[in-house]
Amino acid sequence: MHRYAVPILAAALWSLTITRDAEAAGPTGGNNAIDPTAAAQLGAPSQDAGNLSMDIDVVSKRLDVARQQIQPSLGATTYEFTPDALDNLPQGENTPLNQVLLQAPGVAQDSFGQIHLRGEHANVQYRLNGVELPEGLSVFGQVIEDRLAQSLSLITGALPAQYGFQTAGVVDIQTKTGTSNPGLSLSMYGGSWNWLEPSMDYGGRSGPVDYFITVDGLHNDRGIENPTSSFGAIHDTTDQFHGLATVSGIIDPDTRISVILGGFDGSFQIPNNPGQSTLGLNVNGTTSFNSANLNETQSEWTGFAVLSLQKHVDTVDVQVSLFNRTSNLHFSPDWVGDLLFNGIAQEASRQDVATGVQADGSWRINPQHTLRAGFLAQYEEASADTLSNVLPVNASGAQTSTQPLSITDNQNNAGGLYGVYVQDEWRLLPALTLNYGARFDMVEEFTHESQLSPRANVVWKPFTNTTLHIGYARYFVPPPYEALSPESIAKFLGTTAAPEVTQDSTVRAERSNYFDAGANQVVVPGLTIGVDAYYKISHNLIDEGQFGAPIILTAFNYAQGLQTGVELTASYDHGPLSLYGNLAWSRALGKNIDSAQYNFSAADLAFIRNNFIHLDHDQTWSGSAGAAYAFNADSPYPTRVSADLLVQSGLRAAGTVPNGIALPTYATGNLSVVQRIAMGTDLRLDVVNIADAIYEIRNGTGVGVGAPQFGIRRTILAGITHRF
Repeated sequence: MHRYAVPILAAALWSLTITRDAEAAGPTGGNNAIDPTAAAQLGAPSQDAGNLSMDIDVVSKRLDVARQQIQPSLGATTYEFTPDALDNLPQGENTPLNQVLLQAPGVAQDSFGQIHLRGEHANVQYRLNGVELPEGLSVFGQVIEDRLAQSLSLITGALPAQYGFQTAGVVDIQTKTGTSNPGLSLSMYGGSWNWLEPSMDYGGRSGPVDYFITVDGLHNDRGIENPTSSFGAIHDTTDQFHGLATVSGIIDPDTRISVILGGFDGSFQIPNNPGQSTLGLNVNGTTSFNSANLNETQSEWTGFAVLSLQKHVDTVDVQVSLFNRTSNLHFSPDWVGDLLFNGIAQEASRQDVATGVQADGSWRINPQHTLRAGFLAQYEEASADTLSNVLPVNASGAQTSTQPLSITDNQNNAGGLYGVYVQDEWRLLPALTLNYGARFDMVEEFTHESQLSPRANVVWKPFTNTTLHIGYARYFVPPPYEALSPESIAKFLGTTAAPEVTQDSTVRAERSNYFDAGANQVVVPGLTIGVDAYYKISHNLIDEGQFGAPIILTAFNYAQGLQTGVELTASYDHGPLSLYGNLAWSRALGKNIDSAQYNFSAADLAFIRNNFIHLDHDQTWSGSAGAAYAFNADSPYPTRVSADLLVQSGLRAAGTVPNGIALPTYATGNLSVVQRIAMGTDLRLDVVNIADAIYEIRNGTGVGVGAPQFGIRRTILAGITHRF
């Protein structure tokens, strides 16, 4: 696999020292109505803008507030993970990001570490310190990790106009800094499955310069979900590396420059499912193959870079960022085994490079109106190179030769995404705010489309501890460029890889109307409850599926889509005790697959053309709960015990109709104990799936579904961390 260094890009990120702060949203979610009197508590800028002897801590915090308030999630539903909430998770900062997000309401678990928000396949936007990262190619590995996050928010619902393109939800991460995490921290973690995960954090500050770096490695024999219910998987070793570095420098009380560099590198064995039957083909005299001995592998690499500058000028706030993301993926087949089991053995390589600029501005016109505007422009180059071995067949499908044919199918494309928005935060009354605006988006890639999308949210606080919101958003979601791989279907005609259907309409952008309403109530200090309901109707709903042996996702459209649901949240946080609980009901339906049809059977296409079906990732019920308690919290040797529970009603599988049945409901629980044994030294013990529940995430059937996938069995992990 070819690998490319991440370009270091110059950028300008401008930010206003806004004298207001967001209303606290609480760990169960809320709506950030802006209080125009709040942030002044963090201190005012020095009269001498060139004076570098100011209080760096005060300036840094004020600039952090300013950066977040350029793009407030006013009117959307926000579920926050505070630093304490992240520490309380079983596995702590070793928790994979998808497992963190599963604790939020309305999040469904899928194989390969994928998650689904509110019935969407993917369509999740990730932001680091306010900068949107382009989608990447990684399927198994997670580029963003919990350990780099100082705090994390999941924003869903009717999103304000600054959020475009990926709109199922926004994972907004504020990274750790050397000021918040000074010194050197070394950790060793591991246990079951030959798990070994060393990590290092190092941060500090030298005058106005703040720096923080985190790196970790991972080796285990549980890289991908087991396709069988057995305790251990066959051929499932992974080796991974993650790294992130941030450096920022305060130029004057209103100016900060920073850089973020990050990367992921991973290799994965594809686990085997023993006892499978071949197709009865003959490859150079070989007619049988033990499926337990297949040797398929996949490697993935992603790197990203952002350089930024913040600047406040009077009442105007402008933020501009340049970014780059480069990712590669390579699948290596078992040349004989894949051909015997699938009728095709395919080596596949993908590369995707995205470079762009993001700008956001805020102008506080008066106490009643704050005008915000911005744009994002992204240029993307993608290549898909495949080498396929197939066998020739006659018109009746009978094999005519035992000698494989090699077919090369290479694709190279380039295109762009462009979006611009404007919106006004209008404080109609002290307790009533209207945030309204619109954005215009355009995609110039495989498809050439555009749309003007109005957005509006109303937030009302009828009482001090009560927040109500209602919102509408028109969405325009371009198809994921890296998941598009138009194949030359004609090359495969007359072979064992010929599709039943030869139609291949272009994947289109999804257009939808989204309605959301909810309430948030502080019952007593520390206890917060919330409810939120949503309804979305789509044209050309985007979904993705795995078709064939390479673990690479391909996009397609349903001409019509419908998603609706209700979420309930509750949390209690007081002293050493923290509790939370979430429950969600949802439904996601699609009708008439109208693109990339060659991936499906004629029978499925005919049925879906005239009938709504459940999307393969539709899950009716999901719930999560957790508790944490710190014993001897005020002593030098505290003990923290935490536990969480995840309940999922099961994704869809084939029945008498496509995706006609739901897989069985399952529940898994995790337990963690962290004990401080000396100043700066902590020991931890984690048990994942403590009851050793056997649960099936996928059974290998359904529209666009690959192999069966079972969840991880009981896993015992321990670690030691020392902070110098």
